Amino acid sequence: MRKLIASLALGLTVLGFAGAAFAQEAAASAPAVAAAASEVAAAVAPAASAAADAASAVAAPAPVPNKGDTAWMMVSTLLVILMTVPGLALFYGGLVRSKNMLSVLMQVMVTFSMIVVLWVIYGYSLAFTEGNAFIGGFDRLFMKGIWDNAAGTFANAATFSKGVYIPEIVFAAFQATFAGITCALIVGAFAERARFSAVLLFMVLWFTFSYAPIAHMVWFWMGPDAYTGAEVVDAMNAKAGYIWQMGALDFAGGTVVHINAAVAGLVGAFMIGKRIGYGKEAMAPHSLTLTMVGSALLWVGWFGFNAGSALEANGFAALAFMNTFVATAAAVLAWSVGEALHKGKASMLGAASGAVAGLVAITPAAGNVGIGGALIIGVLAGFACLWGVTGLKKLLGADDTLDVFGVHGVGGILGALLTGVFNSPNLGGPSAVGDWVTVGMIAPDAYSIASQVLVQAKAVGITVVWSAIVSIISFKVVDLVIGLRVPEDEEREGLDITSHGETAYNK
Repeated sequence: MRKLIASLALGLTVLGFAGAAFAQEAAASAPAVAAAASEVAAAVAPAASAAADAASAVAAPAPVPNKGDTAWMMVSTLLVILMTVPGLALFYGGLVRSKNMLSVLMQVMVTFSMIVVLWVIYGYSLAFTEGNAFIGGFDRLFMKGIWDNAAGTFANAATFSKGVYIPEIVFAAFQATFAGITCALIVGAFAERARFSAVLLFMVLWFTFSYAPIAHMVWFWMGPDAYTGAEVVDAMNAKAGYIWQMGALDFAGGTVVHINAAVAGLVGAFMIGKRIGYGKEAMAPHSLTLTMVGSALLWVGWFGFNAGSALEANGFAALAFMNTFVATAAAVLAWSVGEALHKGKASMLGAASGAVAGLVAITPAAGNVGIGGALIIGVLAGFACLWGVTGLKKLLGADDTLDVFGVHGVGGILGALLTGVFNSPNLGGPSAVGDWVTVGMIAPDAYSIASQVLVQAKAVGITVVWSAIVSIISFKVVDLVIGLRVPEDEEREGLDITSHGETAYNK
């Protein structure tokens, strides 16, 4: 617990860094207009104004979502479901002992399902409607307003291009899968010893007070069409989430998903305690075959996770797609090389873990860096996360069963920080939007790597501290109400039988 407190203190120091503001400057000048004073002009003016208004209404019809973008987003949503159930479930299930296989499958599947329901009830509203800098409002409770009765059609959601929209219901479905998999990731940290009911209650609390606020802080803004001129920039920025206002870059969830979940998992590993026999008894994975299948499904599904976060079927989606491809492949090779150098042999478990490490690290950078940057991020992620599940795990002393923090925490932090480096157009990155009025990108000579990395570090620090505090309180509440851990005899027998009354394999 002292190590956990020390880690929180370190996170608090990060918050002290002075993050550079994300500059948004736009010159605006109003042309001088000559006024006619004649009686004829005065008589004609109202009619001319009415005609101009009518012409404007005809010229600017209500935006119609692009069918290609909509189709791509629906496919992306399906891919994220694939990477969760069955992908993550099989990846985790193969890593535990056979007596706990079904318990992990249940925790992943039921957690995901529960969060989707909560998302529809209130989660989407808290994350993606206007409220304050830290949390949204209640305008979309139970998806109220998704169908626009006045217009007789579905409400639209903004993308990252002016005048381009997708149906808001599709955006809400896509983001529901993100919330679901984030919570499901956490269960790997305390697998094989937590009460099923305790896991579900914790997820309700953590989702409400950690996931939804962090998602709002990082991803909520008013959309590009809200930036109609320089005079409204400050007002529109003030309505966005706190971390978005800082200018932090997180394409698909390095902070919102991976760091957020990893910190919660680490807190859980500390507070629930180590498994009985940990460090003394053999606790080898019972099926690396299933783990391999799970990691492959994760890789496939991650293309929807990352490329879908472009919200359009465009060049940035293609960039995220390619970066997800190459960074993951590079991380597999790096982990395998590192393992061979360290242990003398490369393992299937290591290759599968390397794939996940690369996927995690490229997530915040997917559409924000060039292909060269993605390769470097992948290589560094393979080596860094290998250290995370070996050296760092020993230093922390927690029984993080499936190395959630070692992979998702280390990989997420690494990817978030390196996004600030390789987003630079001087290093092959696409840069970032510096002016949403014109959608103008920051020029190479104006891009500051140091400033952006500091902003990224501050975003990481806020996420670490926020998630840790919410997790500590939530686990404590659950422990007082239900109890976090199963009795010793049930743990020894296995959670499949004792918690669910069934076994994964007939003997």
